[in-house]
Amino acid sequence: MLHCRNLLSKTLKAKRKKKNKKRIKEKAGPSAAKNGSKHSRIQQTVYPLEEERMDEGFNLKTSAASSNHGVQPLGNLYLSSSPHNSRDSGLGNLRILNDELVLEILGLLDAARLGVLATVSRSLYVFCSHEPLWRNLVLETLGGGFLFTGSWRATYIVAHYPDFDVSGAAGGLIVRDFYSDYLFQSWLCASLEMTPEWLQRDNIPRRRGISVEEFILDFEEPNKPVLLEGCMENWAAMAKWERGYLVETCGDVKLSVGPVEMKLEDYFRYSDQVREERPLYLFDPKFAEKVPILGSEYEPPVYFREDLFSVLGDERPDYRWIIIGPAGSGSSFHIDPNSTSAWNAIIKGSKKWVLFPPDVVPPGVHPSPDGAEVASPVSIVEWFINFYDEATKDWKKKKKKPIECICKAGEVIFVPNGWWHLVINLQDSIAITQNYVSRRNLLNVLDFLKKPNVNVLVSGTRDRASLHEKFKTAIEASFPGTIDHLLGKAREKAAQQEENLPFWESVADSKAGAFKFSF
Repeated sequence: MLHCRNLLSKTLKAKRKKKNKKRIKEKAGPSAAKNGSKHSRIQQTVYPLEEERMDEGFNLKTSAASSNHGVQPLGNLYLSSSPHNSRDSGLGNLRILNDELVLEILGLLDAARLGVLATVSRSLYVFCSHEPLWRNLVLETLGGGFLFTGSWRATYIVAHYPDFDVSGAAGGLIVRDFYSDYLFQSWLCASLEMTPEWLQRDNIPRRRGISVEEFILDFEEPNKPVLLEGCMENWAAMAKWERGYLVETCGDVKLSVGPVEMKLEDYFRYSDQVREERPLYLFDPKFAEKVPILGSEYEPPVYFREDLFSVLGDERPDYRWIIIGPAGSGSSFHIDPNSTSAWNAIIKGSKKWVLFPPDVVPPGVHPSPDGAEVASPVSIVEWFINFYDEATKDWKKKKKKPIECICKAGEVIFVPNGWWHLVINLQDSIAITQNYVSRRNLLNVLDFLKKPNVNVLVSGTRDRASLHEKFKTAIEASFPGTIDHLLGKAREKAAQQEENLPFWESVADSKAGAFKFSF
C-alpha cells in the first residue's frame, strides 16, 4: 500500500494564479488555509484545477480524473481543525476493519446490492464507488464484450440498464472529511505523471550495426542487457501498424487483454478513456495464429535467429506476444518465463525500463523461496513513489546498480535470462516481444525445466511435467552432441574461475559448508 508519509515528505512548491486562490481555499478547507505545512500543500494538490502544475515534486496529469470523491490521505487528518473522519462514522461497526478488508467484503456483493449499500451513508458511498469493484463486476458479467463509458461503474450501468442516463454522474459526489491512505493511493497513482527524476537515468549500452559475433561476445555470453538500434528498418510493421490498419486487419478477432478477450476496436475505446492505477494490458501470445498477416510483417532481428525451443514445433511454450497499451500501463517486476532470454521491439510509442541483475532482488519485491510467486507493490507508479529512491540511492557508488533506459520506436532491448525488469509505457505503445533459447542459455533452461516444482514454475504450456524430457530429446535429435559439448565448456569455465579465486575463497569447502586448509 502507498505510504503517504513518503509522499508528504517531499516539498511541493506550486505557482498558483490569483484567480484560483479562492477556489483552492474553499476546497482545501479552513485548516489548510491557515497552515503552511507540507501536509496542507499535498491536500491542495488533490483539489486544484487540472491545468495547474507543480514546479517541483509530483505533477498531476492533465488527463487525471477530476474527482476522487474528496478522499484525502490520512496524514491530512492530523492537521485538520476537526478530529472527525467520516470514513469511520459512516461505517458503523465495520470501522474497526481496515480498508482492504472492507473492500474485500464488498467485492462479494453483486451490483444491485452494492448500489443499494451506497445509499446508506457517505462513507459507504465512497467505498461502494471504488472503481476496481465495478471493474471486476464488468469483467465477470460481460467478459471482454463491454464498451467502456468513462468509468467502470458507468460501463456496467449502460450495459445492463441502457435506458439509464449516466451523463450527469461522471464525477460523483464529494464527501468532506474522508481520510484514507488506501483509497487515496489508487487515485493518486492513476493521476501522477512520471517525474523527471524517474526518467533521467540512462545507463544501458547502446549499439548500432554490430555483428552477431560481437553481440554474443559482449552481451549474450556475459548475460548483459543492451539496446540495439537499426534492427527494425525493414519491418513492414513500422510503416503499417497504425491504429486504423490494425483495427481493420484484426476485425472481429478477439485478442487477450488481462483476464478477458476483446476486439481491438473495443480495446482502443477503453484505452483512450481509462484513467486507472492498473490499466488493462493487451498481451496476446497467439496473435500470429489469429491474424497471420501480423506475424508476417516483422521478423526477429539477426541477433535472435537461433531459437532452440523451435525444435518442439507446435508443442513449444508460448514465446511471442503483441503488446498494446496506453500510457501508464506496463508490467511490474518479473523474470521472464522458463529461464529464457527475450527481446522487445517498440513499433509505436516509448517505454521506461528498469532492470536488476539476477542476484539483486529489487527493493519492494519479495519472491517466494521457490520462485513461484512474487509479492510487489500494487502498481508500477506506487513502486516508483515508494522504492525508486531506495533503488537508486548513492547511484554512482553502487556496484550493482539497476540498468535504466527509455526505449523508443525503432529500438530493440535485449533482456538476458534471470534479470528482473519493470516496464511502463510513457505513451500509447505497440510492441512485439519474443522469448528464446540459444546455445548460451540452453543449459540454464534445461536445468530450470527439471526443478521439483516444475508444475508451478513452468508457464506457457500445459505439458509442464514432461517438457524437460521432450525438449532434451528433441535437442539431441536435432543437434547431436550439443548438450555434452556445452556441459564440457561449462565445466572448463567453472574450473578456470576456481583457479582465479582469491586464496581465502578457494579454501572454502562448499560441500561441507566450512573452511578447510589445503596446504
